[in-house]
Amino acid sequence: MNNRYDIAIVGSGVAGLSAALNAKIRNKSFIVFGSREMSTKLIKAPSINNYLGFPGRSGEELRGEFANHLESMGIEITEEKINNIYPMGEYYALMANDKMYEASSLILATGVNFGKPFSGEDEFLGRGVGYCATCDAPLYKNKTVTIISYNKHDEAEANYVSDLASKVYYVPMYKDKVEVNKSIQVVNDIPLAIRGENSVNKLVMKNSEIETDGLFILRDSISPGQLVPGLKIADNHVEVDRLMKTNLPGCFAAGDVVGAPYQYIKAAGEGNIASLSAVSYLNNLKK
Repeated sequence: MNNRYDIAIVGSGVAGLSAALNAKIRNKSFIVFGSREMSTKLIKAPSINNYLGFPGRSGEELRGEFANHLESMGIEITEEKINNIYPMGEYYALMANDKMYEASSLILATGVNFGKPFSGEDEFLGRGVGYCATCDAPLYKNKTVTIISYNKHDEAEANYVSDLASKVYYVPMYKDKVEVNKSIQVVNDIPLAIRGENSVNKLVMKNSEIETDGLFILRDSISPGQLVPGLKIADNHVEVDRLMKTNLPGCFAAGDVVGAPYQYIKAAGEGNIASLSAVSYLNNLKK
């Protein structure tokens, strides 16, 4: 399998899909990371009236139109969650669990559903705090691990960790029934802060505390500032210019992740611009 692309698009909402269309039209090799549902926000929209040419459509109906368009263009979505992205000079390395992808340029279209970091999260990132349990679990063999999860499908990661760690605490932040290995202790409480000295040693919650050697936070998406080291963030959004360029060469961003207004029509336009800018960047590289 070829894991090296011209463009990697992280996010399968309107901005990411619009970027993919233009990458396809411009005949660039690309990969889109996200969900085949495309966007949870889109699916839940009852009625959209400001998307030109599709008056009064529900989000589900609009998603159907998008799916038909992608299928006609031969565009597929890769259902992998990107946990880390590293600028490597001439390319970007994207980590998805045990897989690594490479791309000469990058478009971030992750939306704004990554949530506010916990107190101490940024401080202890890489020192006990991580975002990929299956990647780092071997580091915690015979140790105590705590997992904060925002989605039921992450239960598989918790089960994997429980085979290595001596003790696993699981803090579900979703309402679905929790079904994890019996050895895992489920804690129904609200996380507030991460504490430690040189590394994490405690998760403070509303009604209790957990002493832990490691902490995995499994959100649906990771905030761009944590995802890409060195990326410039302003007012909790990725800072871009009118061509959707970030402060990192070859890295572009589009959609809700770059700021309000949070509207689909705006996201589609920005995805278009980001893709065209990425194509221009790639063409200049060849020169």
